[in-house]
Amino acid sequence: MRKRHIVPGVDAESLIKDAVRIMPDPMRRNFLRGAASLGALTFLTGCDIIDSDAAEGVLRKISEFNDAAQAAIFSRAKLAPVYPESAITRPFPFNGYYDEDDAPVVDGKTYKLEVSGLVENKKPWTLDELYALPQVSQITRHICVEGWSAIGSWQGATLSEFLKRVGADTRAKYIWFKCAEGYTNTIDMPTALHPQTQMTFKFDNKILPRSYGFPMKIRMPTKLGYKNPKYVVAMEVTNVDHGGYWEDQGYNWFGGS
Repeated sequence: MRKRHIVPGVDAESLIKDAVRIMPDPMRRNFLRGAASLGALTFLTGCDIIDSDAAEGVLRKISEFNDAAQAAIFSRAKLAPVYPESAITRPFPFNGYYDEDDAPVVDGKTYKLEVSGLVENKKPWTLDELYALPQVSQITRHICVEGWSAIGSWQGATLSEFLKRVGADTRAKYIWFKCAEGYTNTIDMPTALHPQTQMTFKFDNKILPRSYGFPMKIRMPTKLGYKNPKYVVAMEVTNVDHGGYWEDQGYNWFGGS
């Protein structure tokens, strides 16, 4: 049996409370709502919480546990709520890690979506070709990790239909996205195949504005906002987790809403 070492003058429970303050929302809220005890944390992590390095390790373990739990209960049959047109937030807020004036400018005339990885057809897709795909509409809520939300009207092709057309190996684990401004994001294949996961080309039945991600964003109402990449220029079907902009900085990988 491993012996627990106590460091004089260190209150482990206070330490964990301090560590939780740096936990990204909404993971912090979910964690606090669960009122996990120090004993539960020790059980989950297999280590004693006695210094800042251990606390960081605990947060990583909690994040990994949270990701695994969300992935285990995720179901393609469970849909995010949909809303009437009267509920649409106007104006819909800009969200990004940069100012709106710094949003990338993509030339739709020369744009091509690069497709790579475990797919049969790696031909790049022009915007006209993407627009020709069968399109569906959804009015769903965007939930930001910063604590606000807004309801938008989104039109585009289901990602599952596109994956079918390019001959993607849907046994692969992930899809990685690259965006015009350098943002990257990786999602799990079950989310990619969810019926509400959309290659979005329009907002409120008009061509997607620059501030909302022209020429294309990936709209996933089952995910938090940071998992919804905008200005998408490339995607790869892969078995390698390439991480993502916020995930590499400690945000939850699964990011379920």
